[in-house]
Amino acid sequence: MQSFRSEIENPIVEKDIIDLEKKIRLYREGKLQEDKFKSLRLARGVYGQRQLGVQMVRIKLPFGRMTTQQLVRIAAISDEYSTGNLHLTTRQDIQIHFVSLDRTPELWANLEKDDITLREACGNTVRNVTASPEAGIDPEEPFDVSLYADAAFRYFLRNPICQDMGRKFKMSFSSSDSDTALSYMHDLGFIPKVKEENGQTIRGFKVMIGGGLGAQPALAHTAYEFLPEDRVIPFIEGVLRIFDRHGERNNRNKARFKYLIGKLGLEEVMRLVNEEYNALKSHSFEIDKAANFDPAMPEVKEIPDYVIEETDKYDTWLKTNVFQQKQEGYYGVYIKVLIGDISSDTARALAPLVREYAADDIRVTQGQNLLLKYVSKEALPYFFSRLDELGLAEPGFNSVADITTCPGTDTCNLGISNSMTTAKVMENVIINEYPELLFNRDIKIKISGCMNSCGQHGMANLGFHGSSLKSGKNVIPALQVLLGGGTVVNGEGRIAQKVLKVPSKRGLEVVRSVINDYQANKLENERFNEYYDRNGKDYFYQMLKPLADLSTLTPDEHIDWGHQEQFETAIGVGECAGVMIDLVATLLYESDEKLEWAAEALEDKRFADAIYYGYASFVSTAKALLLDKNVKCNTQAGIIQDFDTHFVAEGIFNFAPDFTTEVMQINKHKPGEAFAKEYLNKALLFLQEATRYRKEQRDLTAPASIKDEA
Repeated sequence: MQSFRSEIENPIVEKDIIDLEKKIRLYREGKLQEDKFKSLRLARGVYGQRQLGVQMVRIKLPFGRMTTQQLVRIAAISDEYSTGNLHLTTRQDIQIHFVSLDRTPELWANLEKDDITLREACGNTVRNVTASPEAGIDPEEPFDVSLYADAAFRYFLRNPICQDMGRKFKMSFSSSDSDTALSYMHDLGFIPKVKEENGQTIRGFKVMIGGGLGAQPALAHTAYEFLPEDRVIPFIEGVLRIFDRHGERNNRNKARFKYLIGKLGLEEVMRLVNEEYNALKSHSFEIDKAANFDPAMPEVKEIPDYVIEETDKYDTWLKTNVFQQKQEGYYGVYIKVLIGDISSDTARALAPLVREYAADDIRVTQGQNLLLKYVSKEALPYFFSRLDELGLAEPGFNSVADITTCPGTDTCNLGISNSMTTAKVMENVIINEYPELLFNRDIKIKISGCMNSCGQHGMANLGFHGSSLKSGKNVIPALQVLLGGGTVVNGEGRIAQKVLKVPSKRGLEVVRSVINDYQANKLENERFNEYYDRNGKDYFYQMLKPLADLSTLTPDEHIDWGHQEQFETAIGVGECAGVMIDLVATLLYESDEKLEWAAEALEDKRFADAIYYGYASFVSTAKALLLDKNVKCNTQAGIIQDFDTHFVAEGIFNFAPDFTTEVMQINKHKPGEAFAKEYLNKALLFLQEATRYRKEQRDLTAPASIKDEA
C-alpha cells in the first residue's frame, strides 16, 4: 500500500483507495458481509464478472471526455491488469475485464496519476453524467453544456446524499434539441435553452424527469420547460434527496426513480422536492464559466506525404463520419469502433495522431464510438489515411451498419444469449448486402444480452435482446425482436414494441426481412418509424412469424453465436460467499461510521453534508432495531414511520412529539453550524440508546449458559 500512498496528491482519493484495499482484506478474511462489500466495491467501479474470480473495472469519464494522455494511461492499465482491450460503453465510460480483485486498489492508484477515477462508476450512486459528444462544437447548440455536465459530476461525486440509494441514478445533458444525449430515457435529462429578458440572453434548460430503459422502459416527463442555469444543481440535489428517502429498497426491480414517480405521481414528487429547498447546500449554484472546455486547437503544420488507395471509401467516410463544426474551418471526425472494442496498441497509436492534427479532446459517444475535434479541412485526407492504417476509418458512423451492443454473455453475469458476435455478423450483412445503408441514419439497430437494455434495445428502431426458447427437451438461444423505438426531438422519444422471439441464428433473417420490406414498400420520403406506425405491430408479427417456427430448427441453431458448445441458460458464477454476519450489528456499526463522517464534515464546515450523514445515521439505527423486531424495512420514509409505530407509540423510545418530527427536522432548517451540531448530538444520543436497548434485549433472550459465561 505504501507504493501508491506517496504518489496520490489528493488525500480524499488516497483515503478512498486505502479504504478499498482494507475492505478487500476484511472480505477475504470473512469479516465483512458479502452484500456490504459488494455495495462498497461497486461504488468504486469494480463489478463482478460472469467468470469466477475476476472483475470488470469501469473507468468513469465524465461526459465521455478524455485527453490523449489519459487514453494512453488507460491503455497501459489494460495491458498491465487486464487483456489489452478497451471497451467503450453507451454511458461514455471505458471498461476493462478479467481484473484480479486484489489488484484493483493499485490499478485505481495508477489511473489517478492522470486524474481518472473509478469512484461511483457502478453501484447505487449517481452514475457517469453523460452529454452529447458534440458539445462545444455542435453547430445547433445554444451554448456548450460541458460546463454543466462537469459541474454536476463534481458536485455529486462523494456527496453523502447519493452514496447508498436504493438503485442507480442517471443524468444527461444534450447539446441541442436534437437530443443526442437521450434525455427522454434518463432519470434526469437536460436540454439547453435560451430566452431574452430585459435585453439579456438568459441560459437555462428544459428538464426531463423519470425516464429509463431496463426490462420495463418508461419515457421521461417534462419537469420544466425552462429552468434557469443557477437552479440546475439545487434541483438535482432535491430530486436525489427524495429518491434516497422514498425510493424502493427491497425490490430492486422497482427501485428506479421512474417507479417512484409512477407510485406517487409527478406532482407529488415535485412537491416533495420543493419541500427540500431549505435543507439544500446551495439555493443558487453559479456554474464556473472560467472552467473552459474549449481545447487548444492543433498547430498548423506541414502535411506529410500520404496515399489514399481507396478513394471511394474516403468519399464515403467524408459523408458519413465527418461534419463541419460551428468553429469555421474545423471538422469533427467520428471513429466507428466495431462493438466498442479498441485494443490498447491501437489506442496508443491513435494518441500522437490526435495530438498533432486534432484537439487534445477525445469524446466517447453513446453509440460506443469516438469523436475527434478541430481537424482542419486541409488535414482531412492525411488524417483519413492514417486512421485507415489503424483500422479506424470505417465509414457509416451512426448508420444502420453501426450497431450498439452490450458485452452480454461474453462477460456479464446477467447475459442470457450472445450479443457481441451477433452484432458483428449483423454489421457484416449490412455492409456486404446493403452498402447504401451506410448513409442511412434513420434506422438504428441495438442489441442487449438480456432484457435490462444496457445495449439500449428498448429505444431502437430495430432492437434485439438476448433470451431463450424451449424446443422439446432442449433450450435454444433466442432473440426478442423489438421495433419502432428511437429519438424524436426535444425530449421526446419512443419505446420499441416487442414483436416476437426467434432463434438467435435467425436474427440475420429478421434484419433482411425488415429492411427488404421497408425498401420495397415505404412511401416517398417515409421514415422508418412512420412506415412502422402505418403498418402496425401485427403486420411485422405476421411477416416474421415463419422465422419463429421451431419445427424447422437445424443443429447449429442449438449453438449460440460465438460459441461451439450446446446452449444452456445460465447466470454467471457470482463472487465467493462471505461469512454470515449479524446484520443488525452491522447497521449499528454503519450508524457509528456515518457519525464519524459527519464529525469530519462538521470540522470542515460542510454543514449540509454533516447534517445528511446525521440523517443517514438516524435511519440506519432505526432500521437495525426494526429488523431486530422482524419488521420488514423498505423505504427510508417507511422506516421512519415504522419506528414511530413499533417503538415510540409503544413507549420504548421517547421522542417529542414523535420520531418522524425529530428526524425530518433535516428539511426544516437551513444547513448552518448550530443546527448541524444539535442534529448530530441527537443522532448520537439515539445511537447510544439503541445500542443499550439492543444489548438489554439480547441479555434477556440469551440462554442461561451464555449468561453464566458472560
